Amino acid sequence: MAGKFELKKSKDGQFMFNLKAANGQVILTSELYKTKPSAENGIESVRKNSVREGAFEVKTNAKGEPYFILKATNGQEVGRSEYYSSTVAMENGIASVKNNAPEAKLQDLTI
Repeated sequence: MAGKFELKKSKDGQFMFNLKAANGQVILTSELYKTKPSAENGIESVRKNSVREGAFEVKTNAKGEPYFILKATNGQEVGRSEYYSSTVAMENGIASVKNNAPEAKLQDLTI
C-alpha cells in the first residue's frame, strides 16, 4: 500500500492536506489555503518538489527537536513535518516523503 494525501477542510472553512505514509502516519502537513484548487496545487507542488534536490530545509525548534520544511523552487513553503525525537527519525521522515509523495493518491475528505 502506498501513501496518500488527505485533503480536508479546517474549522474556519479553509483547506489543508496531510501526506500520510502507508502505515497511516502523517509525514507532512500543508499550510491553510483559501480555496480547494489552491490546496490541490499545493499537493501537486509536494509531488514535484519531494524529489527535487535541495527542496528540504532542516530546522530545529526551541526545544531542540528537529523537523523539516519542504519548499517549492520559488522558496515558498509547501509543507512541514512534525517535531522528531532525533535527527535520524527526521531523516527517515524526509525519506518517507520522497518515497510516498510522487505516487500518493488523493483522498478528498471535503466532499
